[in-house]
Amino acid sequence: MIREILRMGDPRLQQVARPVEDLGDPALAAIIADMYETMDAANGVGLAAPQIGVDLRVMIFGFEANARYPDEAPVPVTTLINPWLDILTGDMEDGWEGCLSVPGMRGLVPRATHIRYGGTLEDRTAVSREARGFHARVFQHEFDHLNGVLYPQRITDMTRFGFIEALFPNSPLAALEDD
Repeated sequence: MIREILRMGDPRLQQVARPVEDLGDPALAAIIADMYETMDAANGVGLAAPQIGVDLRVMIFGFEANARYPDEAPVPVTTLINPWLDILTGDMEDGWEGCLSVPGMRGLVPRATHIRYGGTLEDRTAVSREARGFHARVFQHEFDHLNGVLYPQRITDMTRFGFIEALFPNSPLAALEDD
């Protein structure tokens, strides 16, 4: 089922999500299925449970190709329950980010370039991966949602935050926001 995506300003997006306690709960599998349907319908590259009003530490991300980020390499499609993050470098890189909860806008966000992350997969096995580049950026963006942080809060130069059609005139990205 496609769920409504909460928008910036909704207080539920500002809360720290609760850990999942029962990995075998059938409701959890239904939530995850709804998250994938919702993300796919919105052409997203990631979605956190709080974005659909579910107060749990669950996130999904990944794609083979995505119209919103046409120049980015694929990221493995992943479901993580109770994820964790280790920053492996002090090196930061600015990159343009958007968010399904902040439609029509992009901002230049600094993120760590090399991370290790993990958590529990949907089949209840543990996973740990290292990531760099856009893969690392996507994970950090979704992980922030679990901690009540939206990407505009990470922007250091607000002149690099705005509506897609103003920042990138004549870009096909603006048309995607009308879907």
